[in-house]
Amino acid sequence: MNHICSSCQSVRPIEDWGTVYLRPVGRMLGRLVEERGWVVGREGCESESLYISYASREQFLEMAEWLNSLPVEWTEPLQVKVCGEKDSPALLPWLPFAQLAVRFQNMHMVDIITQERFTSFMQPIVDGREQIVAYEFLLRAAPGEEPFNPFELFDVARRTGMHSFLDRAARISAIRRSAEVLPKGIKRFINFLPSSIYNPDYCLNHTFAAIQRYELDPQDFVFEVVETERIGDMPHLQRIFNVYRSRGVSVALDDVGSGYATTEVLSQLKPDFVKIDRGLIDRCDESSEKQRRIAEIVALSQEFGGAVLAEGIERREEYEFCRNLGISLAQGYLFGRPAAELSASEDRLTGQA
Repeated sequence: MNHICSSCQSVRPIEDWGTVYLRPVGRMLGRLVEERGWVVGREGCESESLYISYASREQFLEMAEWLNSLPVEWTEPLQVKVCGEKDSPALLPWLPFAQLAVRFQNMHMVDIITQERFTSFMQPIVDGREQIVAYEFLLRAAPGEEPFNPFELFDVARRTGMHSFLDRAARISAIRRSAEVLPKGIKRFINFLPSSIYNPDYCLNHTFAAIQRYELDPQDFVFEVVETERIGDMPHLQRIFNVYRSRGVSVALDDVGSGYATTEVLSQLKPDFVKIDRGLIDRCDESSEKQRRIAEIVALSQEFGGAVLAEGIERREEYEFCRNLGISLAQGYLFGRPAAELSASEDRLTGQA
């Protein structure tokens, strides 16, 4: 039985004309709204709610900015719906006003999210012979679009309640791009946010459907917990890992050795791939403390059969140390920067030439 999650549904952009519904609206706020001359009315028999019609994006922004300037004790309890001309208000969920405020303050970022104006860049991952065996797919601006900072985009998505939509759309974008450029047998590392997946059995169906739609092999996919994600609910993350694995894909833990991705977390989750944090890799050939910590991660990973990947390698000396320690995979500027297309040499290595 599927449990539909509203956070997984498509996010509609704010249209250039429509209606904003507000509740609960106290007597003072209602009077101030009506005094501004907007087209307003009461919603059904709900005496504490009203709606405001707008006829342009500029008018919507003016309305949102004015509401946001009001005393916080008036706006904090407010819930809103923003309905386009053809939307049915009864079918749309009520959202906290704070989300609307963030949306209008970051309309450019919101447009990138709702219109999916992004693509995936690829960074190579090599084995011990320096042969490309995988790529990590990283969210970037679509061709011809203004560049954005992925961290800032996800931060806006989180504060506007759109992080589940963005996380899912980014995964599907990476799957689609991998189908366009990579042959079978080359692994594709794709990030995910555990907090965006409320019900793994339902929320991940879109991901598995995309893999099937593009006729790809699930065994070529590795889904990894992103570096900014706080690991707060271990049983939930374990359930996500179990669902991924049940569908034939692998899982990875990113930034191990830093922040929340500790060796204790590593021993509990036992991921298929262990990505060592770039902070530990940086000049690891010169630091006995870093070498000790890296060796500890490698030994622990070997106990449960996890393949270790060293991230952020920029110097030959770092790579040689990691390879001599038995680390089988590496990623970093030494081997290639994230790029929109494969280079000619990468085409040959992946059999595309």
